[in-house]
Amino acid sequence: MQTEKKVKLAVNGGISFGAKLNAKQLMVLADHLGDQELELTTFQQLYIEVLESEVEFIQKKFRDVGLACFPVGNYVKSLRHCNFCKGAEEEGMPVAIELNNRIAGRPVPFTLRPAYTGCPIGCGEPLVNDIGVIKSKNGYDLYIGGNPKGAYAKTAILLLEQVQPEELYEAVDKVIDFYAENGKKREPFYKFINRIGFKEVQALCKQYV
Repeated sequence: MQTEKKVKLAVNGGISFGAKLNAKQLMVLADHLGDQELELTTFQQLYIEVLESEVEFIQKKFRDVGLACFPVGNYVKSLRHCNFCKGAEEEGMPVAIELNNRIAGRPVPFTLRPAYTGCPIGCGEPLVNDIGVIKSKNGYDLYIGGNPKGAYAKTAILLLEQVQPEELYEAVDKVIDFYAENGKKREPFYKFINRIGFKEVQALCKQYV
């Protein structure tokens, strides 16, 4: 008898004050896991394995208790974020939620890590991720091309400064679409930026510069 294929899902508690799970969410996770192990990633996510035929059922079950589920692999990851310690409105939580809803789970040549922080302190580490957003003063600064790992570690480059939410969403959409269409298979985003050139990406967003 052929064993049914399992797939990985990335699970988190959504975008809120801090990276938190409540008791009901933990109970649902424990009920699903049984004697499986739970993998905790550095990107505020939990990896679980699910039978391929049960993916939609599990996603709905998790959503019902406020857990978000995303595919694992060459997709845009869910938004890494800060703790919103100064408040949801002041630090732009609605913008972070909307941005995440728009981009998380989109297929790309290689795993793409976006990050958001509600103030210049940068707890969400936006400057060492592929796409980083910082809420500053009355607008949002967009950075691209950061990399946190190894000998090629680098900080991201400022692409747009002090844009408003709709401009931010459109610019991020354009950058991800451009990468999806022109990136080589398994080409990390920072290498793509190096190959294509920052000015080429900047030209996509020239109306906001």
